[in-house]
Amino acid sequence: MLFPATGSSASMATKIPAEKFGKCQCETYHSEGILYQILNKEHGSETKWHQQNCSPRCCARSKGCPCLDRRRVVLRTPEATCRRASEVLLKTSTFIRNLPSFYHMPWEDQFVLIQQNWAPLFVLGMAQEGVDFDLREIPGTSLLKKILLNQFSTAMNELDSSSAGASFTEVQKMKNLLWKFWDLDISGKEYAYVKGIILFNSECHVLKCLPYVQSLQQEAQKALMEFISIMFHGSLSRFASILQLITSLRDIDAEAIEELFFRPFLEEATLNVLLLETISIKPDWL
Repeated sequence: MLFPATGSSASMATKIPAEKFGKCQCETYHSEGILYQILNKEHGSETKWHQQNCSPRCCARSKGCPCLDRRRVVLRTPEATCRRASEVLLKTSTFIRNLPSFYHMPWEDQFVLIQQNWAPLFVLGMAQEGVDFDLREIPGTSLLKKILLNQFSTAMNELDSSSAGASFTEVQKMKNLLWKFWDLDISGKEYAYVKGIILFNSECHVLKCLPYVQSLQQEAQKALMEFISIMFHGSLSRFASILQLITSLRDIDAEAIEELFFRPFLEEATLNVLLLETISIKPDWL
């Protein structure tokens, strides 16, 4: 069998509502308020557009809401969670090392596949190992205090350049995916096949041996479909749900993973380079 069964299915996790981290600050900007008038005076065109096109609460649900984009979070229990995340990363590299078909490819193709797919593989490993985590929001700069001290420009610059912690929006997206995998109660064999589908990503068109990778991905998809057909009485809906989750996994932001789980250890390095070295793929120019 190309993809061996690994691990056990993850347990159900308690969902943490997004509201736990506080309301969007856009909700506090009312046209009658003094703060709104000050902001409007400094940034007339921007706030005028906001007033004409956004209701007080719509921006909190908007994908491009500046307040949500600026919200940064860190782990509430970093030591324990980072240790588990490191274990997941090690198991991910072990899975790849145990695939002879992966090493049959040129190292250039191995490099591309790791670079493009380590993030979804890592989140998938988090789901399989049942790793949930609590978050703590980093307090933002008090705009009102800065304005009253005539330091509005300084406050805006600090907000725009803030890089501490990970993006709340991206981390919440990752947690939502974990919950969806746990809701489906994915089995060990299903996880193995899904890992194969993700690793052998046929959308990486720069690969030298693209037809070979396409055949491996098709083999993994066929194995997954056959397993589901046998174990779940031909449930096409389950197969479709898993494929949809795979698509969503590819949208996970790799930088958010690095910032949340590995930044204190990586310093200036990147996680995909660390994985390449762990799997013994190290081009001369790295």
